[in-house]
Amino acid sequence: MSSEKLESTVASSANEVALERYKRIFARFATVEQNGEKFMTKDDFLNAIAPDEDFKRIQRSQYGILFNVADQSKKGLLSFSDFTVFENLLSKPDAEYEIAFRLFDSTGSGKITRQQFQQILKANIGQDAIPFDFECEWLKLYAGGKEATHEMPYKEFTQLLKGLQAERLRQEFKHYDAESSGYILPEQFKKIVVDIAGHKLSDHVLDNLPTVCNLYAGNKVSFAQVNAFYNVVRDMDMVERVVRKAISHSKDGTITKEDFLASASRETRFSLFTPMEADIVFHFAGLDNPTGKLRLRDFQRLLESKWDHPAPTTPAPAVPAPQHGKMHEVLKGSYGFLLGSISGAVGATVVYPIDLVKTRMQNQRSKVVGELLYKNSIDCFKKVIKNEGVLGLYRGLGPQLVGVAPEKAIKLTMNDLVRKMTTDKDGNITFANELLAGGIAGGSQVIFTNPLEIVKIRLQVAGEAAKTLEAGAPKPGAITIVRQLGIMGLYKGASACLLRDIPFSAIYFPVYAHLKKDVFKEGPDHRLTIGELLISGAIAGMPAAYFTTPADVIKTRLQVEARKGQSTYSGISDAARKIFAEEGFRAFFKGGPARIFRSSPQFGTTLMVYEVLQQAFPFDATPQQAAHSIAPITHTDDLTYLHSKNALKILLDVHYKFGVVPSNAKIPGASA
Repeated sequence: MSSEKLESTVASSANEVALERYKRIFARFATVEQNGEKFMTKDDFLNAIAPDEDFKRIQRSQYGILFNVADQSKKGLLSFSDFTVFENLLSKPDAEYEIAFRLFDSTGSGKITRQQFQQILKANIGQDAIPFDFECEWLKLYAGGKEATHEMPYKEFTQLLKGLQAERLRQEFKHYDAESSGYILPEQFKKIVVDIAGHKLSDHVLDNLPTVCNLYAGNKVSFAQVNAFYNVVRDMDMVERVVRKAISHSKDGTITKEDFLASASRETRFSLFTPMEADIVFHFAGLDNPTGKLRLRDFQRLLESKWDHPAPTTPAPAVPAPQHGKMHEVLKGSYGFLLGSISGAVGATVVYPIDLVKTRMQNQRSKVVGELLYKNSIDCFKKVIKNEGVLGLYRGLGPQLVGVAPEKAIKLTMNDLVRKMTTDKDGNITFANELLAGGIAGGSQVIFTNPLEIVKIRLQVAGEAAKTLEAGAPKPGAITIVRQLGIMGLYKGASACLLRDIPFSAIYFPVYAHLKKDVFKEGPDHRLTIGELLISGAIAGMPAAYFTTPADVIKTRLQVEARKGQSTYSGISDAARKIFAEEGFRAFFKGGPARIFRSSPQFGTTLMVYEVLQQAFPFDATPQQAAHSIAPITHTDDLTYLHSKNALKILLDVHYKFGVVPSNAKIPGASA
């Protein structure tokens, strides 16, 4: 393949990837539907393009400026076509200037008049700002005077914008220096800097701006200092480059002001920093370091961190999925089984004391058929610790951990497998198939669940029977119980186990999936946090646990060895009939709260650990992909958020409050 064809193929693939991303974002946020077509409101648009942050530097309303650019029809709604055009505009290398030009070009003529520039600027900087002198000589050079105005095309307007900040700085200094002394007060200097660069500078610098007067003798700030500070902010990228180069040549990782100036003279041809500009840099970087020898971290606190290290703006070309053989599928299945085992063990250990309390409460017979040992779950918890010690809360944990690995692994694997098989090519799955996947997952685990639980339950209630054993007689252990039961005995109550586990999983997995999707908005553009995964799993476990409590009570009664004077049961129907006759309907929900408190956090923890492990260690990932997968996912990882923030940079240079429009202001050409 020739290089031209290869480049064309890569470009086409990148465009397809970008278009798919636009579709996903639009489908996710558009809320208005008209005649079968979806549209975005202004709020929808802001949700889609504004980063999820505290809006300390850039207010959410300022992102609304971009809506005025995207809303070409001025109807207040964006179609998918409008959104695609806007997104494509954001991806252009000169997007910041294009956005500004389209905003000021309120009539869409392709040229901007002096009057348009004046109207838009006045409307967006607010009445509390220092007024701009539109009769200044500087503006006349670009747009002409009142008698001989001329329109500015795109490239001329970009040059005006680039010089506007310096002109505003000069005018604001002149405003405060009413006596033309060449000096202003430190607080006045701070107001000027906040106006022209407040969005770029860190809190560390903003809080200490008045201290610039301490650089030299006197308690005022000269125009030379103001201009030097402006030059440093404007050329901060070069400052960083020079600093990094100087530190790379330093033996101890520190540099002095002289090292900085020497490095600047070596690294640049014409862009030399003046001694006063170097003073500005080292003053604010070393406010709490009187030695004058600064490290890289000292300089890194000059700028607001949100502007650091922008992500790449070109989507990576699609790479064909590698072809794998049967051994790969076997290994992948084993890998999933391992993750399920680890997740299940973690979840079971976290809630095991609650599970023990639940079991003893369910096995407790009423006064009609036996002694009432526990008043409630809390009383049971206290008496276990009193009579058997803290370790008594973990009786039977060994067999639980041995069995929970294959149990949870096969359950999670089967649910994933059936869901995958019943999901259509568009990624949709019917509710019936969700129930089917959960039910099959629950039923498949019983082969491991039943032997595990019958041993665990008998160990859990063994502490209660300890008082009836002869002095010095050992408590029965797991091996003893297994020998007593035999292979067939290990599956006693299996039908009741199926009666519990199939509906439990049929309820749990669909609820879990819909909580993630519908409540927390999981999707290709939004990966859930650990907290969201944990909450989804915990909430899904509540109805699943409570509504299957009757089956769990029956299963417990069938699997526990009855003591003298207690009823015995021959099967599910016999147990249900006798429990109802002897103890009433409420007996079927004994231990229900404890079951919720056990199952909800257990399955929440299990599913959370399972998905976090899948994200952190994807089976087919390259080392680079694996490193990326364990990084926290934020809104700013999406190019839409990065591009939209960068698109405001030029406008924020005009004024840091640009777009925070007073309620009585009217922007020409803006939508209502």
